[in-house]
Amino acid sequence: MNRSEEERAIAEAAERLMKAFPDVSPATVERAITESRPEFAGNPIRDFVPLFVERSAKHRLKTLTTSTR
Repeated sequence: MNRSEEERAIAEAAERLMKAFPDVSPATVERAITESRPEFAGNPIRDFVPLFVERSAKHRLKTLTTSTR
């Protein structure tokens, strides 16, 4: 997976998360994605990085939405 494919896949993941968390602002979803990306920056095999970023961001958003209720 090249860099542009990875960026596109992460953008698609952000869209899915915005739909999954409609009560969370898009900026918060983007922040969760941004905060999740460094966890996988050194991974030499990039094919699964978008999936890992999405899972990590989803966990952050679930924690955020659970703690605010």
